[in-house]
Amino acid sequence: MQKPLILLSNDDGIFAPGLYALYEQMVKLGEVKVVAPDSEQSAVGHAITLRNPLRAFTWMRFGEPFGTAVIGTPADCIKLALAEFVDRKPDLVVSGINQGANTGVDILYSGTVSAATEGAVNRIPSIAISLTSFTFKNFQPSADFILKLAQKVLENGLPVGTFLNVNVPPLEEDKIKGYIWTRQGLSRYVERFEKRYDPKGRPYYWMDGDKKYDENSGCTDDKAIADGFISISPVHYDLTDHNFIEKAKDWNLNLVSNIHA
Repeated sequence: MQKPLILLSNDDGIFAPGLYALYEQMVKLGEVKVVAPDSEQSAVGHAITLRNPLRAFTWMRFGEPFGTAVIGTPADCIKLALAEFVDRKPDLVVSGINQGANTGVDILYSGTVSAATEGAVNRIPSIAISLTSFTFKNFQPSADFILKLAQKVLENGLPVGTFLNVNVPPLEEDKIKGYIWTRQGLSRYVERFEKRYDPKGRPYYWMDGDKKYDENSGCTDDKAIADGFISISPVHYDLTDHNFIEKAKDWNLNLVSNIHA
C-alpha cells in the first residue's frame, strides 16, 4: 500500500527549528517532501512572485538533503512544489510549526496560513500550525499534537476549500488543558510608526504596535490560547459575506441594469 505523501512548508524559513520538529513527526505518517522559503517570509500574506524567476536549491541538514529551498514566498513554495517537486498529488499539506501566534485578523497577513490556504485552493487537506510565543522554544508539544491531528485528517479528510488553523499555547505538554474547536476571533494589531531620519536627512518609518484583543464572548482562537487550550479553527478561503448579499439586493442604485448574483 502506498504511503501518504505529505508536503511541508512554513514562513520562518527552511532552516527554522519548528519545521524540523514538524518533519520529525510527519515522517512517522508517510513520505515527506519539504519545500520552504530560503529566508524568513513572515507576514507576506498570500503574495506570489510574478516579476522575477523563482530559484530553488537543495537544502542540506546534518550533511544530508533535507528539502528544497525556494527564493520566494510560502505560496510560491506550494505552487512550485505541486508543479515541479512532487510526482503525485500530496495527501496532506502542513505549514509550520510557526514561531508566534496566527490568530484573529493576523491570519490575513500570515505566510504560514497562506501556505495552507494554497494547499486548500488545490483541493488538498491542509493544516497551519503555530506556537503562540516568540520566546518559548519547546516545539515538542506542538509537534506531538500535530501528529495526532494529521493522522485524523488523513483518515477523514476535510471539506473542499477548508483548512485547519491550529495555535498551541506556550506551555509544557502536561500544562496544556486540551484542545477546543474555535472560530477565528477579531483580535488585531493597532499599529504605530516611529519616524526617523537617515544620515542624509530622509525620513523612514519603523512599524510597531500593540495587539487589541477581541472583546466578544464566544469560543475564539485567542480566548482558547489564553485559557491554556490548543485552538483549532476551520477556515475557508471564500471571503464572501453571503448574508450581506441578500440585504444588498434591496439597494436601489439607479443603474441601467441591476444584476443580482
